[in-house]
Amino acid sequence: MTAARARVSITFEHGVADVRLVRADKLNALDPEMIEALAAAIDQLNARAGLRAVVLSGEGRAFCAGLDMASMAGLAGSDFDIMARTHGPANIFQQVCWGWRTLPVPVIAAVHGVAFGGGLQLMSGADIRIVHPDTRLSVMETKWGIVPDMAGFALWSGRVQDDILRELIYTAREFSGEAAVWLGFATRTAGDPVVDAHALAHEIAARNPAAIRAAKRLANLSAGGDAATVLLAESREQSALIGTPNQMEAVSAGLQNRAPTFTD
Repeated sequence: MTAARARVSITFEHGVADVRLVRADKLNALDPEMIEALAAAIDQLNARAGLRAVVLSGEGRAFCAGLDMASMAGLAGSDFDIMARTHGPANIFQQVCWGWRTLPVPVIAAVHGVAFGGGLQLMSGADIRIVHPDTRLSVMETKWGIVPDMAGFALWSGRVQDDILRELIYTAREFSGEAAVWLGFATRTAGDPVVDAHALAHEIAARNPAAIRAAKRLANLSAGGDAATVLLAESREQSALIGTPNQMEAVSAGLQNRAPTFTD
């Protein structure tokens, strides 16, 4: 089944959603239509029954070249208000990056070509980020006289060392996919990030979906929660899982050396 909107396509297979930016002629640069389509895609995935994992990638030669500055220039004289919290704590630009963090299932970004500015922030919303080693990345906003404001600071906190992040923001210099791993922006490299991302997504989709969602909630909480809060949350999540049909099926399948069959 395929659902398509302007700028974004979504394909579902065996619980895995393949989400692709489809503005290849512009290196998937973010214009107002792309922003709206990504926010709508996140809403659609939040409401999708049976969803177990998401792969986020870009068509053509690049993941995302960042903001389409020409198309965004018109917003300066419009009624658009970046101070408006349209999606919980976020505005719509922040939502297209932060929304992947709050999606209840794991999101894997498959990144190639370039990931500049908003494109780097977009991939940073994913739980796991697999990049081609030759990918060109940059926290590019200061080149245009602005700052990262698509949830980058919130997403990079705890992942990228503070002084390294400051240097990259202040200079807007480029770095490679290989460097992105040791800098903290990427999880690992792959010769074909999309293939690797889908293999990982299907591996995750074969686990107890309730346990995976609980694990993501705990991972999100642990990023900023105090120890007492996290320890209590671990106990609550575990208590809710133990003895459920899916948990018992995981045990049975493991003991019988067979593939489990879970219900959502």
